[in-house]
Amino acid sequence: MTDEKGAQRKPASFRQRTIVSRGRHVLSRLTLRRRKVTGRTVMRHAIIIILIAIFSFPIYLAVVAASHEARSLLGAVPLLPGAHLVQNMVETLTGAGFVNTTPVSLMLGNSLIMAIGITVGKLAVSIPAAFAVVFFRFPGRMLAFWAIFITLLLPVEVRFFPTYEITANLGMLDSFTGLILPLIASATATFLFRQFFLTLPPALADAARIDGAGPMTFLWKIILPLSRPNLAAIAVIEFIYGWNQYLWPLLAASDGKHQTVVVGMAALINAANEFSVPQWNLVMAAAILALLPPVILMLAMQRWFIEGITAGMN
Repeated sequence: MTDEKGAQRKPASFRQRTIVSRGRHVLSRLTLRRRKVTGRTVMRHAIIIILIAIFSFPIYLAVVAASHEARSLLGAVPLLPGAHLVQNMVETLTGAGFVNTTPVSLMLGNSLIMAIGITVGKLAVSIPAAFAVVFFRFPGRMLAFWAIFITLLLPVEVRFFPTYEITANLGMLDSFTGLILPLIASATATFLFRQFFLTLPPALADAARIDGAGPMTFLWKIILPLSRPNLAAIAVIEFIYGWNQYLWPLLAASDGKHQTVVVGMAALINAANEFSVPQWNLVMAAAILALLPPVILMLAMQRWFIEGITAGMN
């Protein structure tokens, strides 16, 4: 064997040929593995896109219906958005599109006050309860925790009738106090805070005790700053819980001044049917407006929400 200059080349040894063949075999396996990984990735992304399209299609139809005139919805719902979305939302917010109904702007404000009040109340009750169960040693500590946790086994509807009677006897019906106060106890939030507090090293409490910090100082200056992701996650959960309440506001607030948007949707549907041409475009506009606050909060707190839920499960 000779090269381009005519010089004789030495034949490759058996070891060199073996190394080259093994290298080619490894490269072929890596290439095949990359193709498999790429195929699986494409399949996963395709499934995710299909699921997103399935779950997003009803919301898309609601947006399309809210952007048309009422006459355009007498037949099939159009597939493309119209040009009346802003106009329909303004009419829905001001109550100009419906007769004898509470304006959606007032209902949204009531829902916001109720959701924020329930969220703050649940955090204010659950954090000290979980803190006491984890960092204090007293007789019946675990019995108290399991007594709180067992309340999760009770259906919510079972507690509404005695709660309604107590609220009525205290004169708190048709008020924000009556809407918020009976719902602030939360076994779920207490359990999640307890699970997160258990992940903290016990040396923190010993160090705080040596430095002369009392229990409330330890909770306020050490535990709560470390619990920010967990606080954000539970706050999002409880806000959505308070925002989506239907049965309790229906029982506790019979006047229009304290009507929430979830309860008011039924009244809007009835009012829409009273027209010769049903105003389904305004109903869909109200549904979109009712959906926006939880979605905005979830998007704003998404990173902390995921981090807090993950930390609570460790």
